[in-house]
Amino acid sequence: MTIRDDHVLAADLATEAGELLLTLRAERGFEDPRALRDAGDASAHRFLADSLARLRPSDEVLSEEATREERLNSRRLEAERVWIVDPLDGTREFAEEGRADWAVHVALWERGTLTAGAVALPAQGRTLTTADPPKLAAARPGARVRIAVSRSRPPEFVQKLAYLVGGDLVPIGSAGAKIAAVLTGEVEAYVHAGGQYEWDSAAPAAVALAAGAHASRIDGSPLTYNQADPSLPDILVSLPELAPSLLSGIRDLQR
Repeated sequence: MTIRDDHVLAADLATEAGELLLTLRAERGFEDPRALRDAGDASAHRFLADSLARLRPSDEVLSEEATREERLNSRRLEAERVWIVDPLDGTREFAEEGRADWAVHVALWERGTLTAGAVALPAQGRTLTTADPPKLAAARPGARVRIAVSRSRPPEFVQKLAYLVGGDLVPIGSAGAKIAAVLTGEVEAYVHAGGQYEWDSAAPAAVALAAGAHASRIDGSPLTYNQADPSLPDILVSLPELAPSLLSGIRDLQR
């Protein structure tokens, strides 16, 4: 493993965890989705936790797959550097043959700010990273706004928002895959208000902000991480030129 700095480390770890998950998927097959999901969560978490303990031993870690006691660890709240990871974002999609909309998230929070991050999309063969942020596409003049939403539970207000701004909903699996779709030009925005946690958005938000995209809560306030309660229930990521109209539409719908 080559480590030049935190940006490269995030990318290396996310990519390697993704390769591990691809191998697991190929070896186990899809006959028992629950067992595959459980094995994927556990193996990717173990790889990331062990790697960070070895390579960044003085840093704290917040992982989706950590125990409740580990998440409530007071050292994390006092630390200057905390890695926020989602070892397998989109377990449902991971266990469905042919689906590529799942991800691995690795982000670094330092003294109140996301400073490095990577989103590996293993089944798509790419990793988006703050080491080399993607170049955003421009909004398409006169075209309908494509808004990424959950496959299974798109918020009702997002359906109303799409109608209000002249947009279309695009169902995509994991949060990382949705935000990646904004950064790669497949959609123009991602809006979510159905409940999430810090590990769902930290790495994708880090890459989005490094690329120059808009990323905030749906009321426009900043996304904050390494909080005592890791719940971070809503998010808006979009091309920067579309953010004002989307935020205005959300405010109108919430009145």
